[in-house]
Amino acid sequence: MSTGREMLRLEYYLPMIFNFARILVILALAVAFTLIVGRILRGLRSYVVRMMLKAGGGSEYEIEKRVKTVSGVARKVLVILVWTVASIMILKEMNFDIRPLLAGAGVVGVALGFGAQSIVKDMLSGFFLLTENQIRVNDVATINGKSGLVEEINLRTTVLRDEDGTVHIFPNGAIQGISNLTREYSFYLFRLTISYAVDSDRASEVLKAIAAQLATEEPYKDLILAPLEVMGLDQLTDTGMLIKARFKTLPGKQWLIGREMNRRIKKEFEEAHIDSPTPEQIVHLLPAMSPELRTEIKDLVREVIKEG
Repeated sequence: MSTGREMLRLEYYLPMIFNFARILVILALAVAFTLIVGRILRGLRSYVVRMMLKAGGGSEYEIEKRVKTVSGVARKVLVILVWTVASIMILKEMNFDIRPLLAGAGVVGVALGFGAQSIVKDMLSGFFLLTENQIRVNDVATINGKSGLVEEINLRTTVLRDEDGTVHIFPNGAIQGISNLTREYSFYLFRLTISYAVDSDRASEVLKAIAAQLATEEPYKDLILAPLEVMGLDQLTDTGMLIKARFKTLPGKQWLIGREMNRRIKKEFEEAHIDSPTPEQIVHLLPAMSPELRTEIKDLVREVIKEG
């Protein structure tokens, strides 16, 4: 028991003063580390944005938004780690026995590690999905065989909405393949089959004229990035000749341009008498069976049945 005389002496309070000072130092270091982490991540974010812009990763706004998401998650993880360590050190300075706490945290960590493997896998896959600029919000993409508009890209899941409004949610760790249909620019590919009786060069010229006219009209001219590329006579099939061509458009506008081109192609080809091949089916009609032949076949069948 401490006597009143001992409590009046400075040496009695020195251990508590030192503990309190160490706690203040730990808090100051935790705050300093938090500020340093924030500053480092902000500088790293600016550097990553510049590098992605230089590599042609999209608009500055979209890249900034994507990098901000990733850096925000990284900052939260690091801040939680710093303050967890600081809290344990403060409890130790306050003479708490932290060994049961550490042992329990270890057991809980192992249990969570086994139970959260898929979550960690999803989050790591989502991190690389964001940083590598594989897809962006409002892109049209095909993921694991499902196509649709990318509505959300989270660290754990990616959300698509297809043409009929169905929402597909994919855990990022389960994504096996991604096809981005609207990254930087798009193509609409034409495959036109014409009859062998038509001059293929003339058909190509009419096609170029239709495309040139479309590229001068609103609202299509601002959506087209290059003149129509006619690849030429691609195949000679059993039914006709296949001409292949493509239009380069803004991302996601290829279907609008393609539908309008198809409408005009049908109209202009009909006026220019450029015919598509008409499927033909040849039917061979056998002559009717005479009554005598029918009687002979019946007699033959009866004999076979009787002998059998």
